[in-house]
Amino acid sequence: MKGFLKEFKEFALKGNMIDLAVGMIIGSAFTALVNKLVSDLVMPLISLVTGKIDFENMFIPLAGQTTKVYSEAVEQGAVFAYGSFITAVINFLIMALVVFVFVKQMNKLKKEAPVADTEKECPYCKTMIPIEATRCPHCTSKLAGYAEAV
Repeated sequence: MKGFLKEFKEFALKGNMIDLAVGMIIGSAFTALVNKLVSDLVMPLISLVTGKIDFENMFIPLAGQTTKVYSEAVEQGAVFAYGSFITAVINFLIMALVVFVFVKQMNKLKKEAPVADTEKECPYCKTMIPIEATRCPHCTSKLAGYAEAV
């Protein structure tokens, strides 16, 4: 049990758990923001363009309800609410687009680590040889700047 607690303490203090918690908090706030964006701005614009279609009240009554209002129909029985599904799909597409743009921008900001040279060009035969070579394996020329091994 002591080993488990020690391991958990190391895990929690290493930052993994803190990073996860921060990500979850930001993610839930972002979800609420996108939901409001879709419900208060995007859906009314789509409704305006499509001839004032009210996505919230798009449903098929499954219990014989006669009302045209979703909230009343749900109180009377089961409904097939495809309008709220359309709204959820739009939410998903907007979130996916934002995440895609965010990741793409983060990848642009990342600096690539410089790659160390492992080869150089032989000045005599112009073939690529290992950077540590003192003699070219292709033309057998001694390379300048290297002392002969004794």
